[in-house]
Amino acid sequence: MVSAIAVVFAFGLLVMIHELGHFIVARLNGIKVLEFAFGFGPKIIGFQGKETAYSLRLIPLGGFVKLYGMDAETDENGNQVLAATTDPRSFGNKKVWQRMSVIAAGPIMNLVLAIFLFMIVFAYFGIATATNTNVVGSLVEGMPAQAAGIEAGDKIVSVNGVETPTWTDLTQAIHIKPDQEVVLVVEHQGVQRALTIGTQKDPASGNGLVGISPEVIYQKTTLLEAARYGLEQTINFTRLILVTLTQMITGETKAELGGPVAIVQAIDQSAESGWENYLGFIGILSIQLGLLNLFPIPALDGSHLVFLLIEGLRGKPMNPERQNFIHFLGFVFLMCLMLAVTYQDILKLFTGKG
Repeated sequence: MVSAIAVVFAFGLLVMIHELGHFIVARLNGIKVLEFAFGFGPKIIGFQGKETAYSLRLIPLGGFVKLYGMDAETDENGNQVLAATTDPRSFGNKKVWQRMSVIAAGPIMNLVLAIFLFMIVFAYFGIATATNTNVVGSLVEGMPAQAAGIEAGDKIVSVNGVETPTWTDLTQAIHIKPDQEVVLVVEHQGVQRALTIGTQKDPASGNGLVGISPEVIYQKTTLLEAARYGLEQTINFTRLILVTLTQMITGETKAELGGPVAIVQAIDQSAESGWENYLGFIGILSIQLGLLNLFPIPALDGSHLVFLLIEGLRGKPMNPERQNFIHFLGFVFLMCLMLAVTYQDILKLFTGKG
């Protein structure tokens, strides 16, 4: 039950913040908002505001904003035209830069949400700083150290007979032994024992690894410092995501896409591991959602921005029928991609392959 709530909250927050960005900037630009909905599907409850209808829908995984004059309508001749372009409150009657600001506001709000979530984590939990002791803080699942029975909190007293009082000494002793066996003297609850472990070779650096990380301490920080760290974390993750995506496109790294099933599993696991990881993971997902929507893929915000940019350069909008057809193709592509990655997720879930 708790896991289901965590998943629904994460998806709902990500999409609603995105739509809230469109809503706020539309209102700031004097555009009439016809409806602001939380969720999808049949309406459960709703009320009519001064000019906007607010509704709660059956499926609480997102939402939508309906702007007056944004969608094309069919005229008396059967042609599709932008609706209500002569009305000053119409989306189609606003300047190009105003419409672009409304479209871009959704992805930008996702980035703002990421900054805010990271800020909460840093403000509440503090700044994580790795210690330079020989105490194991965490282990990588499936790596040699975990397989040998080493636990968080254990001390690595020596490597191959050489004492390792600091983490620097410890890592140096292991790094020089890639794909070799090393003898670790491990102290667990005051009792020492010798373990022979085979290291793995890091393909990037060539160093030997056993899958351990140092103990981490958390230092309290001010709200202003937490906001700065939140911004830096968002920038770092944005850069990492873009670099990884570039490497996937160029073939430098293997393309592995996670679909809804994989995302639900990851949210569930982060929620079980504590608030710090849960909020941080939602922050990462928010960055991914924001960046994805900025890509010039038809049916996403990025394609709308491209069409508006073309309109600004040409001095007139593209044919609405052509735009709708392009967006339809993009929607079909996204649905096919979603089905494909969902199939891969299910295949991995039941067979371990994909």
